[in-house]
Amino acid sequence: MILLNILISWFSNFIQWIVELDQQLFLLLNQKLTNPIFDVVMPFMRNSTNWILLYVLLIIFAFYKLKQKAFIWIFFAICTIVLTDQLSSHVIKPFIARVRPCNDINFSSQVRLLLANCSSGFSFTSSHACNHFGIAMFIFISLFTYLKKWAYLFILWAAIISYAQVYVGVHYPIDILFGGILGSTIGFFIGRYCKTKIYLKT
Repeated sequence: MILLNILISWFSNFIQWIVELDQQLFLLLNQKLTNPIFDVVMPFMRNSTNWILLYVLLIIFAFYKLKQKAFIWIFFAICTIVLTDQLSSHVIKPFIARVRPCNDINFSSQVRLLLANCSSGFSFTSSHACNHFGIAMFIFISLFTYLKKWAYLFILWAAIISYAQVYVGVHYPIDILFGGILGSTIGFFIGRYCKTKIYLKT
C-alpha cells in the first residue's frame, strides 16, 4: 500500500512537471518567438478553407496520374480525414478534457490570442495537427512514387499548420505533438494499405 501511494505521488508530480514544462514552451512560442509577419501568416495557415484550391489540385493530380483508380485514392483519403477527426475530436478530447490555453482561467491572461475568439472545444489532442498530419502522411505514402521529393512538402505543410495552432494561442505544444503522432500513424497505415494492397503494387 505504501509503495502504491509512492507510485501515485510520483506519477502525479511527473504529470504536473510535464504540464508546467508544456506551458513554459507554449509561452516561448506564443509570446517570445514572434514577429509581425508570422502574426499575419500563421492565422492564415491554420484556416482550412484557405487550402481548398490545394485539395482541388490534388484531386486533379490524382485523376491525371491514377486515372480511374483515383476514385479509390479519394475514398481512402476521405477515410483518413474522417478517422483522424473522429478519434481526436470525439474520442480523445472528451476523454482527456484538457482546457485550451486561451480558455484556462488560470492561464489565459498570459496567452496572446491572434484569433477573433477561442474555440469552446477541448485542447488535447489538436484536431488540426491530427487531421493535417494524417492526410499529409497518407499523401506522402500513397503518392510518393509520383511526387518524389515534393512529397516532403506535405509533411512540412502539416508541421507549419500545427505550429500555427500554438502560435495563435489555441493549443499547447503537447496537444500538437500527440495529435501529429496520432494523425501520422493513421495516415501511414491507410496510405500503405491503399498503395500496396489496392492499386499501387510495388
